[in-house]
Amino acid sequence: MDIKTLIGLEVHAELATKSKMFCSCSTQFGAEPNTQCCPICTGMPGVLPVPNKKAIEYAVRAGLALNCTISEFSKMDRKNYYYPDLPKAYQISQYDLPLCVGGYIDIETDNGPKRINIRRVHIEEDAGKLLHEGWGDSSLVDYNRSGVPLIEIVTEPDMNSAAEAGAFLDKLKAILQYIEVSDCKMEEGSLRCDVNVNAVSSDGSRATAITEMKNLNSFKAAIKAMEYEEKRHHDAIVHETATVHETRRWDEANGETVPMRSKEEAHDYRYFPEPDLVPIVLSREYVEEIRKSLPELPDEKYRRFIAQYGLPEYDAMVLTSSKDLANYFEECAAIYKDAKAVSNWLMGDVLRVLNEKSLSPSDIPFPPAYLAQLLEYIDEGTISTTIAKKVFDEMFATGKAPGTIIEEQGLVQISDEDALLKVVKQVLEENEQSIADYKAGKKKAMGYLVGQAMKLTKGKANPQLLNKLLEEELNK
Repeated sequence: MDIKTLIGLEVHAELATKSKMFCSCSTQFGAEPNTQCCPICTGMPGVLPVPNKKAIEYAVRAGLALNCTISEFSKMDRKNYYYPDLPKAYQISQYDLPLCVGGYIDIETDNGPKRINIRRVHIEEDAGKLLHEGWGDSSLVDYNRSGVPLIEIVTEPDMNSAAEAGAFLDKLKAILQYIEVSDCKMEEGSLRCDVNVNAVSSDGSRATAITEMKNLNSFKAAIKAMEYEEKRHHDAIVHETATVHETRRWDEANGETVPMRSKEEAHDYRYFPEPDLVPIVLSREYVEEIRKSLPELPDEKYRRFIAQYGLPEYDAMVLTSSKDLANYFEECAAIYKDAKAVSNWLMGDVLRVLNEKSLSPSDIPFPPAYLAQLLEYIDEGTISTTIAKKVFDEMFATGKAPGTIIEEQGLVQISDEDALLKVVKQVLEENEQSIADYKAGKKKAMGYLVGQAMKLTKGKANPQLLNKLLEEELNK
């Protein structure tokens, strides 16, 4: 039986404004608890909200980048519910008239390009943060985050696997970073997602109830949770097991999702228009001015990298997945003209170290000019590729220029023929068996002898010259 997974996402992105949605409190991350709040964002009686113009501009900017239609008339609504981190007992959000409607993101899948449709993008304010661990049976609340402006991006259930949802999240994050409306730092809570999953049989005769998973704060956790739920829903259809419409959470320690509450018991939010705020009315001229200010987006940059630099599609896709990585590549390629060599180093050694250290491209500790210099030293024969990798690791550890490291550590490549010939003769004198193996047709012996010579020169021998001299001596 063919079974189709249906996945829809609700992604919350904190907007990169300096102040909150309805007051002047700072949005800076990491301040002491409850030091960035005021009577407005803590919901004191009698206070009035004032909308943040920059937050509305950023939301429009995001909607345009996501191919949405921008509403000329929208409004804010009260979403009523009580939770300890929501001091007003209601959240100011948008209900029936969101700021942005429609839209889409195109992703790459194993079966080719696929369009994921976006239902809406709306503005709302964030809630505070509850701290549960380390306080026994009690919890503490930090209202610093309460009132921080958010956009919520709601997709259609167009994704049919965790891999497709992951591709959508990666693309969405890149777009939001390119247009500079959110830093998308999941570790700081500025990008979070809720996931809705269910499955249907190919003939439509069986379907599972939708499961919602809330506040997944890393792409890795989201993908694992979706993979687990996909299997659980498929098994329910195969074994005709009853399912319920519920909210679940991801248990990282046990690698499974666990029930939180039944959605049948969910509260009626009693939405109604926010009485303290006038509707948001935007002119076409205002929207078009914002559209004109949009930078080159990932898909456009991807196509340009292929056309301008002659890069393979895969290279262009990896490099444009991050604005910082794409900018780093272009700055380096403006100095060192072999764009493919630059791409190879960025996708190889640079991303390797970034992944090992859980860093982002913005954390590369040396400027693009240093990487260009390193490649030039290889071309000039000053250092070998092997030594270059050692220099690179030292550059990453210290931020020093490659020339400084080469000089300090005496890493200049040995290209003096007489000096290398002495090394070759020493290696041959010490490895008579390898000479016999080579003459007997065992070509691997050559590789061993090269390795011994490299060991003697601490990797500094010019490899081309070394191979030439070894062959000449062996064939005498």
